[in-house]
Amino acid sequence: MTQGMTGLVVQEIAESQGYFKAFDVVPKVTLVSDGGKCVAALLSGAAKLCAWSGFNQLMPAIEKGAKIKILAGALNLASVCLYTGRDDIQTVKDLEGKVLGIGAAGSVLHQMTTLILQKHGVDVSKVQFRNVGSMIDVLKAVSAKTVDAGLGDVDVFDQQAQLGIHALPDGMAWKEIPEYTNQGTYASDVALRDHREVIVRTLAAYAKAYRFISGPTSKEAFLAAREKLTGQKDPTSSITQWNWIQANQPYATDLTLSDERINFVQKLNMQFGIQKTQLSIAQVADMSLARDAVKKAG
Repeated sequence: MTQGMTGLVVQEIAESQGYFKAFDVVPKVTLVSDGGKCVAALLSGAAKLCAWSGFNQLMPAIEKGAKIKILAGALNLASVCLYTGRDDIQTVKDLEGKVLGIGAAGSVLHQMTTLILQKHGVDVSKVQFRNVGSMIDVLKAVSAKTVDAGLGDVDVFDQQAQLGIHALPDGMAWKEIPEYTNQGTYASDVALRDHREVIVRTLAAYAKAYRFISGPTSKEAFLAAREKLTGQKDPTSSITQWNWIQANQPYATDLTLSDERINFVQKLNMQFGIQKTQLSIAQVADMSLARDAVKKAG
C-alpha cells in the first residue's frame, strides 16, 4: 500500500477491531511511495494485493501487456483540497500564472489539480507545475512558499493559521471532482488465479473496516489508531479527519467501483497522453471478488 495516513489508519483499525482475525487473514504490509511501485510489486510477485492506491497507472500498464485487474473501490472521494500561503490567492481562478506543486507528471496529484483548475476556467498552459514529491511534500512546499499552491489533506484543515496557509473554498476535491476516484484495490491475474479465496477474505475484512470507520461509533478507535501511527496525541487533526469522513462518507463500504468511475479515469489518462485507447471493463477490472467479499462480510 502507499504511504498515506488515511490508508494506514484503515489498516490499523482492521487490525485493532479484529477484522483480519475474523477472516483468518495475517497481512504482511509493504509500504511504497506511489502506485507505480504497487504495480511493480504485484507483477513481480513480491505482493499479492494492493489494498489501496490511485489506479490511473493501471490502465496504461494493461495496455502495454500487464496482467492486472482492479478489484474494488476503496476511497471513492478525495480528502484533499488546494492550499496556498499567498494572501493574494483567494480562488482557484487566481492560480492562473502561478507555480503549483504536484507529484510526477500524469500522477494522481497532477490529474486532480488539473481537473479542479479546468473546472474553474483556468488556462492550464499558463500554470507552471513543479514535481515536489508526495502530497506531504507538496504541503510543506506550500507552507514554505516555494510553490504558490498545491493539494493537501483535510487533516490540516484546522491548522491553517499555524502553517501559514489557507484552503481555497472552491478547491475542495470532494466537492469539485466527486466523480474522480481517489483510491482502489487491485491485484495481478496470477494472484487472482492462485490466491482468490484469501483475497476475497481480505476484501471482506476491509469492507468491515470501511463500514466501521464510516459510522458514529468509530471515533475513539479512529483517534487511537492515528495516535499509535503518529506516536503523538494530535486530536485536532484526527477529529478533523474523522468529522470529514462522517460528513462525506468517502469509503466504498460495499466495495463497489462502477464502470463509470473506471472509465472516467481512463478518459483522463487519454487526455494526459499516458493511455492511447479506452479499454473494455473486462480488460481492466474484475468485481466478482468484491461481490463475494460483501456476501462474506454480511
